[in-house]
Amino acid sequence: MRYTVDERHERIVELVREYGSLRVADLAEHLGISAVTARRDVEALASVGRLDRVRGAVHWPGTPAPRGRTRPALPESRPAERAREPQDVVVGMVVPQSRHYFGEIVRGAREAVTAAGGRLVLGYSNYQLDQDEAQVRRMLEAGAHGLLLTPSWPSGTGGAETEGDVPVPAVLLERRGETGTGAAGLDRVCTDHAGGAGLAVRHLVGLGHERIALVAGDSPTTVQMRAGYEEALRALGVTAPAVEPIVLEPGERAPAGIDAAAERLSGLVAEGKVTAAIVLSDTDAILLLQSLRGLGGRIRVPEDLALVAYDDDVAALSDLPLTAVAPPKYEVGHTAATLLLQRVREHATGAAAGARRHLDLLPELRVRASCGESAAGGPGATPPENR
Repeated sequence: MRYTVDERHERIVELVREYGSLRVADLAEHLGISAVTARRDVEALASVGRLDRVRGAVHWPGTPAPRGRTRPALPESRPAERAREPQDVVVGMVVPQSRHYFGEIVRGAREAVTAAGGRLVLGYSNYQLDQDEAQVRRMLEAGAHGLLLTPSWPSGTGGAETEGDVPVPAVLLERRGETGTGAAGLDRVCTDHAGGAGLAVRHLVGLGHERIALVAGDSPTTVQMRAGYEEALRALGVTAPAVEPIVLEPGERAPAGIDAAAERLSGLVAEGKVTAAIVLSDTDAILLLQSLRGLGGRIRVPEDLALVAYDDDVAALSDLPLTAVAPPKYEVGHTAATLLLQRVREHATGAAAGARRHLDLLPELRVRASCGESAAGGPGATPPENR
């Protein structure tokens, strides 16, 4: 049996009426709820005049506030009551933004929290470290029982400033705590971007391509993608990347950057140095395709250049449907929220916490038309004698 919020509020009123004054910590222990939930409950009751709130305690309206640290003995709770957890779990989620990549992650987290009867509260950092801290403080002040965090670490790995000592359970999303820091001891759920890049490389090498370029902007995802791209090339017997990664600013902010990347890629294809490219993201891959077509048809996709997009929000909607690596964004959000809810239950009931989990979810490769035929030797593939 669990209390509803209204039932819990009525029980708190009954106890305070009977005892005159009680510490919030004693109420939390008696009701089998977290201290955060107990504080929110008494604040809600005090705001409508049903109780009077004093520092660390609550007392019946019209009676003098207690002096000293009184602690009336509450009746022993039944074991079932001690095992209760709050139904109205509040999960705070701090992400850089909710558009593009993080939209599906937020949706997955929200659906997991809602299914458990809780509420998700969202905050944005806009990739600013000071906003990470500000939003975490705001979530805690709002009574969050647990936190889903995507810190603004440029490389996707960090933690020297974040010691992982927040007073409620926390799970990292798409970020990894640096070994030796407090953040390394937090649970985390991430996309295996290195593995996703490896899927793209394996597919292209299977089609006969070994001169594969990486086209991507400066982001935590790029750091992991580049590591996986280079490792996969070595594992598949390609001695080195065809060229240094082509740096690409997001097209919607810098369309000239797309055109410059298209010119660079076109020249490399014409020189025989590149026959395929992996592009982060799929929006930029579509813009790059359009820009290549605007160069007078010098480079044709997939005949002269095979393209694989990384991300799969809109890749299938291109007039030439793009083969794409699809990160499991919804599953990342849902899995992280489910894990956090487990940690919140453990924290609220005093149960022993299980081993910390560092989970990597592998993306999926979705083959379409932008690489030519799906078998080695098809259009766009490099003949074996020229490898």
